[in-house]
Amino acid sequence: MAAPGDDDAGRMWPVKYLMLIYGNETVWNSLPPAEMADLISRVDAFNQDLRDTGEFITAEGLVERPHAVRRGPDGPVVTDGPYLEAKEFVGSMFVVDVESEDRALEIAKSYPGIAFGGGLEVWPLMGHDG
Repeated sequence: MAAPGDDDAGRMWPVKYLMLIYGNETVWNSLPPAEMADLISRVDAFNQDLRDTGEFITAEGLVERPHAVRRGPDGPVVTDGPYLEAKEFVGSMFVVDVESEDRALEIAKSYPGIAFGGGLEVWPLMGHDG
């Protein structure tokens, strides 16, 4: 089976990756204003670098904690958040369109917010052709 970004003949094509950015609310809320402003500036520059390469698709911050909808015994059940007793939460996301998973991981490793803990999940997105 071919990996995302290549086919059985070894040809490469761009693949979109969703980058879910996790953080610890206590850590983020404890940053001094100047440090937070610096981080935001570095993330803006990070996003601009990806725009300049043509790999940037979108980025959005998430305003509130999500709700999870799961199957219950009597139909769908809505609960607070997708996690049980989690200290980290998804705070934002961005999408890139890159030539390989290696490039997606390179981008994820260079994300400025990693220095403050948390992390990123890198998810290949399914194309319209399945």
